[in-house]
Amino acid sequence: MLTVDFTRFPLAPGDRVLDLGCGAGRHAFECYRRGAQVVALDQNGEEIREVAKWFAAMKEAGEAPAGATATAMEGDALNLPFPDESFDVVIISEVMEHIPDDKGVLAEMVRVLKPGGRIAITVPRYGPEKVCWALSDAYHEVEGGHIRIYKADELLAKIRQAGLKPYGTHHAHALHSPYWWLKCAFGVDNDKALPVRAYHKLLVWDIMKKPALTRVAEQLLNPVVGKSFVAYATKPHLPKADLPKADAK
Repeated sequence: MLTVDFTRFPLAPGDRVLDLGCGAGRHAFECYRRGAQVVALDQNGEEIREVAKWFAAMKEAGEAPAGATATAMEGDALNLPFPDESFDVVIISEVMEHIPDDKGVLAEMVRVLKPGGRIAITVPRYGPEKVCWALSDAYHEVEGGHIRIYKADELLAKIRQAGLKPYGTHHAHALHSPYWWLKCAFGVDNDKALPVRAYHKLLVWDIMKKPALTRVAEQLLNPVVGKSFVAYATKPHLPKADLPKADAK
């Protein structure tokens, strides 16, 4: 289940991609399939080891084209172990709402992104997230949990302040909002509640079968109750006037 829409976020074979806070690796795997040179980074060592296993299995199965590479590694989003301007593409999906110093993370992403490079940022959407917080303290008052709810304008302002130029936004995963509302209402750790189990089966069926009915329904509902807000931006090239004199030719 991808949150980034690659029809709006073009990826070319050979692009060097950083999936920051990769989690289980869903976006990293898609980039690998598309022929990118992928680095999946997360602070959770257990998840990184699983991602590395999946990368190896994908290579063995021939799921990635020739020239594609994939590396999984532990790391700190506030102190990335890469030189300046190392990546053509950076993806950070459902991560920034967990990190106290979100401006610091943005600064690090901008540092490692090449001029002209592209960045995709996804966070929980304000409205559906507010419902979750209202229904359950346990949803957000946990170690490593969500510490803020972004309004779209607030996130876009921070993106601009970091030196990036937003070029598009959308919402995603409308069918998932009711699932999380049910989880919060019946207990975030209570997977046995009948409404939660029934809705989870629906989501699994939708993900596996991709029926036209639910695809169309989600597209219609995304602007209203999409669970995620997605923003795309580029890192501008420095004007010649801002370059060192030796480089301003």
